Parts: sequence; structure tokens; C-alpha cells
Amino acid sequence: MLPITLNDHKSLLTLNNNEMPIYKDIMVPGLDVQPQYIDINRGIWVLRVIFHPGVKLPMHYHTGTVHLWTLSGKWNYVEYPDQPQTAGCYLFEPGGSIHTFNVPADNTEPTETLMLVEGANVNFEQNGEYHSILDANSITLLIEQYIQENGLEPAGYIKPSMPDYAMNIKG
Repeated sequence: MLPITLNDHKSLLTLNNNEMPIYKDIMVPGLDVQPQYIDINRGIWVLRVIFHPGVKLPMHYHTGTVHLWTLSGKWNYVEYPDQPQTAGCYLFEPGGSIHTFNVPADNTEPTETLMLVEGANVNFEQNGEYHSILDANSITLLIEQYIQENGLEPAGYIKPSMPDYAMNIKG
């Protein structure tokens, strides 16, 4: 006997990145994003991010874990200059990590990454002052604003539905 489930999966939840738009310069110049999965309820975001040479992000603190795959190019954390991440690298970051993402200006190609982030990035200015927060909710809003401002079609990424009440069935 097959197990019984509440969800009837009639098809796979799959994306073909070759057929999806890439949102260019969406957060900062030289940073292109292709959302894969964003769950604002659980605070999880999966993004394909393409960093062009010379991109440097603000120093940030991770409230949760990060899984980051480098698919092409090269980058490093300013705090760890002797540990560059290159094509084929996988990086795990525990919650509480603090660092500054940097793509060398002399890279000869963009750096393509795939990241799964749980929680938020709390971003800081160079002087240590609070800058902003980046989480599943703010990323969703940034993408929707970018689409609206540029007259694009809605993004086609996997987005779990909002929680709802269970129906009270009386028998």
C-alpha cells in the first residue's frame, strides 16, 4: 500500500535557469539575481547570484546558516584574503558569521554563485554603523519592486504559500 499524503504532487517543482530572467544590478551595481526559492515564513532564500568584477558588499552578520556554492569565477571575504573561493568550492557558514564579500576587480569573468540562506544578513557601514537588513521578506519586496519599475513579468521562482487555518470538519 502506498503512503497517503495531503499534497497531491502532479508535477515536479523545478526551474530551468536558462529560461528564467536574471534581474541585473538589482541590489547594487554589478550584482545580478535569479531567485530560485524564497520562503518568507521560514526565512529561507535560495538565489543564483552573479557578481561582476569589483563588487564589494557591506560587512554583514548572519543570523542563520549559509550554504554557498561557487560555480564560476573567484571571490573572497576581506577578512580571509588567503582563502579565495573559486569554481567548484562549497562554503558553509554557521550562524553568527561576520564578514565582507569581495569580488576582485581584476577577475576576468563574472563570479556565479548559488546560495541557500537561513535567516537574515544584518549589514553594516565600514565604520560599524547599522546599514540595513536583508532577509527573505526584503528580497521578495526588492524583486517585486524591480519587476514593477522595469515593466517585467512576475518572477517565476518557488514560493511556498502563506500559512492558513485548518478547516474544522465535524462528522
